[in-house]
Parts: sequence; C-alpha cells; structure tokens
Amino acid sequence: MPEWLKDAVFYEIYPQSFYDSDGDGIGDLQGIIQKLDYVRSLGCNALWLNPVFDSPFLDGGYDVRDYRKIAERYGTDEDMKQLLERAHQMGMHVLLDLVPGHTSDQHPWFLESSKAEENEYSGRYIWTSHAFEGIAGHPYISGMKERAGAYMLNFFASQPALNYGWLNRTESWMSAVDSPEALATREAMKEVMRYWLEFGCDGFRVDMADSLVKNDDENKSATAAIWRDIRNMLDREYPEAALVSEWSNPVQAVNGGGFHMDFYLDHHHNGYNTLLRDYETEGGDHSFFLKEGRGDIMRFLNDWLPKYHAVRENGYISMFTCNHDTPRPARTLSEREMKLFYGFLLTMPGVPFFYYGDEIGMKYLDVRTKEGGYQRTGSRTPMQWDSSKNHGFSVSDNPYLPTDPAPSAPTVQDQLEKKDSLLHAVRDLTRIRHTYPRLQADGPFEVLHAMPHQFPFVYARGEMIIAVNPSGDTAEVPLECDAEAVYMIGECRIAGNRLRIPEQSFIILQNKAG
Repeated sequence: MPEWLKDAVFYEIYPQSFYDSDGDGIGDLQGIIQKLDYVRSLGCNALWLNPVFDSPFLDGGYDVRDYRKIAERYGTDEDMKQLLERAHQMGMHVLLDLVPGHTSDQHPWFLESSKAEENEYSGRYIWTSHAFEGIAGHPYISGMKERAGAYMLNFFASQPALNYGWLNRTESWMSAVDSPEALATREAMKEVMRYWLEFGCDGFRVDMADSLVKNDDENKSATAAIWRDIRNMLDREYPEAALVSEWSNPVQAVNGGGFHMDFYLDHHHNGYNTLLRDYETEGGDHSFFLKEGRGDIMRFLNDWLPKYHAVRENGYISMFTCNHDTPRPARTLSEREMKLFYGFLLTMPGVPFFYYGDEIGMKYLDVRTKEGGYQRTGSRTPMQWDSSKNHGFSVSDNPYLPTDPAPSAPTVQDQLEKKDSLLHAVRDLTRIRHTYPRLQADGPFEVLHAMPHQFPFVYARGEMIIAVNPSGDTAEVPLECDAEAVYMIGECRIAGNRLRIPEQSFIILQNKAG
C-alpha cells in the first residue's frame, strides 16, 4: 500500500475546462501548471487528471487514439513532464486516467485488427466469425470494415471493446481468458502503465475497471484476477504507484482485484447516493445533507459500513464531492449544506476527492452536449476564477464551454474575499485533516450516535469526535468525555455531559483524555 495515500486529498481536473494558457479556448497542461499553487492552497496534495492522451474526443477523451501521446490540444510530452516535476516539487502526486476496456476506432491497434488479413492485432478486439453474426446482449457494429465479422462495443459507437477474453464461452470466436490474444491485450496495457510510470506519474484512476472480461460471473472474478496480476506487477516494479477503480464494489475491486481504492459511485439508492443526490426518489428529495430532506443516515451506514469493514485491512473506499459524470452538489444543495457535506467527507475514513469548482460551489449548468457529454456536460463547464471575460478561464471568444452567466456565479476571487466562504471552509477542513492523523484515510472509525430519521450523526475517529446536524432543528446528544472544539460550523456547545448542536451545524471535537 503506498504510504502517501493515508494523507491524500485529491483534486480532479477536467483538463479542457480548467485553465486556458494560450487563448485557444481549451484548457491545457500549462494552464494546470500555472494553477498548481491554487490547488495546493486548498490543502489538496494529489491530482487526478481526466484523460490527456491523443483522442478524436468523441467521448471527452475516453476514446483513446494513442495511449503514449499527449493530446495536441493539451500540449506536449514535455508539458506533461513539466507538470509532473512541478507537482512533485510541491509534494503532490498525480494520477492519470487509464481507459483499459476500449480504445477509439481510430487507434492503430483497431485499424490493424480491422484488416481482412490476419495479423498480430487481429485478436486485440472482440470480433465474431462473419458479418451477419451479432453479439447477443451486447452492442456491436457490422459491415463497416473489410474484415468479415461484427465487432463489439463497450459504450459509444466509436469505442470498440478490447479483448480480455470471455469467462463463459458459448461461441467459437470467443477467446478464453488465458488465450494468447487475451493475454497479449493484458500485457499491452501493462506496457502502457509502465510507460507513464517511468515518465513520472504516480498511478492511475481506472475507467470502467470491472468491464474487462465478458460473460464474467457475478463476482467479476475473472476481471478481478487480471487486476490482481497487474497489482502484483506494480508491487514488484512500482510499489508507490496507486490504483483507484471505477467499480463501486470495494469487496470485488479491493479484496479481489487488488486496487488500493475504489470509488463509491453515485449509483441510485446506494449509500453515497442518499447523502446528497437522492432526488430521483418517489416523494421528493430525501438527501441526508438537504435541510428539508429529512434524510436518514442509516440508509448510508447500512450500505457503507459492511463494505468499510470488509476492505479496511486491504484498501480504501473513496467518496467524492462530484465527478465529470455526476451533477454538481450545488444543483440542489445550498452553500451551508455543502459545507456540512464537505466536513463529513473530510473527516470520514478513506481517500476523499474534490472535483474542480466544487470548492467554490459552481453550479450544474443546462448547456448543449459537448464531445459526448450529453447531460454530463453541465458538470464540465470551465472553472470560474474571477469576474473577467469567461470568468478568467480563457481570453478566447469561443471557449470550450460557456461559464455561468448568472450575476451570482461563484468565483475563486469572490470566495477568497469572504472569510466565511465555502472555499475558506474547504481550506480549514483540509488543514485539520492533515493536522490530525486520526482523521486521515486509515484512522479508526466508530459510530457513536445514529438513529433512523433522527439527527445528529455522531462518530469517532480515535480521540476525534465529529457531529453533524443537517436538519432544521436543534439536537442534543450525551457526550461522556472531556472534549474541546477544534472546528465548528454553527454555534455548537457542550453543557455538562451533553452536546448541543443547532440546526445545520457541524463540529469536530478532540477528547482531552486521548
């Protein structure tokens, strides 16, 4: 386990939307370099960059055309090297986004695989035997290439699926998981990882990590075995490199696949979803951190706690404010509600991730789809730095996406000037997390007070005690210790052996007895 993950607080950057350094309307690597001081000032000491590799950008870069080349829109390999070196000088780590399940249909591997003549790449993708044989239960395309066969897709039409084999084979064209062609795909992906680790990156966030082996069993055991093999390679060759999976099943991903972290994704009705995005529920939004939601912390705990206990000896569960696929918190939460959620996020076990702009409460915007974003595009709009043109993102007359036109649109500049802003709360909370090791990824965790449909939620991280009350009512709970406040939102107070926590309040306490 990389030691640096214990105190890591990540910041996710969607590169084309962060900062445009050359005025072409698209964010770039030099723009990220220029803003590293800002990211570090937040208390974030690690970055996750969404795909930066060469791509036709039909799916925001998740359709890779060349795994070993930086996309021209972002700069050059030298720019990437400079970014990594500067980040490391500042004590920051950088994860790149790895897309192992599919490529662009413009990738040289696929162009070779599409040829009628058999070659070393013929088995790199999944093809049926002839053009009139489809793939039951899976998307596919036929009749578009000179090769006589249908090829399988992982998602969009531009994303042919790489061949890692099939666990349960029902057709002659299905490769076994241990077939030469499936093993060749695995080794090719290892070489991609080695290339960038040698280049200087610190690991990978893995897109659709559970999607490799087709017809896998319900435990995804064959896919997990591939990742366990890759983890073994990393342990031998790059022991400080980190892997975080887009899987949302930590038992499979961490215990089975050997990932160091697994994202707790915004899947409908899982525990994370009930915290701040429970707005697709019949009867209204019952998110726990929504003041009027009258949420239930047990919906979170009943889902998260068993997973936490199952993997805590092997790795971490990572929660995030938002990501490039998820509506921003400010879509439904007020600034006060976001402060409470961020306090919770930064005092829970595991490795937290902030999505760019969430620290200032950027809004989810209703904008036209861009590069395969569709409804996700509203969370991918440019970072809002100040009140200048395009909110300081770019001097271009044609920016990648529009910024928030509202007079009240939050900016870094405005939030820095307000002492009680969301941005300052994030800085305070990350500083506290870095100061107290018990609040970090591997610190102990114990529920002290959690009742169905009641407030507050109180938990301990060793000698640290945290209480949060997102409701509109004042609450009191017993406090059987001599504790002092380290940080609070709202006028919380200790009277005798009871903690009084007003509406929409949060407090971090330290037990003086240790």
